[in-house]
Amino acid sequence: MQTTHSLLTLGGVCVQRIDFDPTTFDNADLLWLPHHAALSHASAKRKADHLAGRIAAAHALQNFSINAVPGIGPNGEPLWPAGFAGSISHSGSQAFALAVKRDNALVGIDGEQLIAAQEAVEIQDGIINPQEKTVLMRTGYPFAVALTLAFSAKESLFKALFPRVNTYMGFDCACVTNISRSTLTLSLARPLAGFSHHHPFILHWCENNSGVITLLCE
Repeated sequence: MQTTHSLLTLGGVCVQRIDFDPTTFDNADLLWLPHHAALSHASAKRKADHLAGRIAAAHALQNFSINAVPGIGPNGEPLWPAGFAGSISHSGSQAFALAVKRDNALVGIDGEQLIAAQEAVEIQDGIINPQEKTVLMRTGYPFAVALTLAFSAKESLFKALFPRVNTYMGFDCACVTNISRSTLTLSLARPLAGFSHHHPFILHWCENNSGVITLLCE
């Protein structure tokens, strides 16, 4: 599969970025992955996305002179080497990953293509509550952009918290309380993973082509 590696800085954190052409994917490309057999029944798109994400993750670990590729956990989560925490995301024809040498770190990254305007209206109730909608409407961004940002930020938070809670978290677990030009604040709607009700998490974000990227790293 044809790929191009580059770096992205978000919130002062270096993120590995892989641009890839899924039409050039071949099943033989997966043999590079130690866990390639686990993907044997996946669709070609899923295989290409997964491969690109793991290539980005491998670059992230190489920064620490670690030659490894995160495996797949029982819930599909990446399994990082002992002593490391990290996160992977793919969106369209791009994949992103970062790793930190601290296994208790909160790390979550998510890239999302922009939700279409009509779709945003139709699905908003599954992502935000009325109070959050007020916050989004005050940003001055088109509603579809703000909703995409809220969706992505919650995905990043869930990825960061998953190693601690080890269970599914719905979009009602956290609420958007503030959005600035480069950060977004989420507040827990109930105690979770050892954090209290209303505990704030500040995520960094940026626009990316026709979408957004959000990052929590603390």
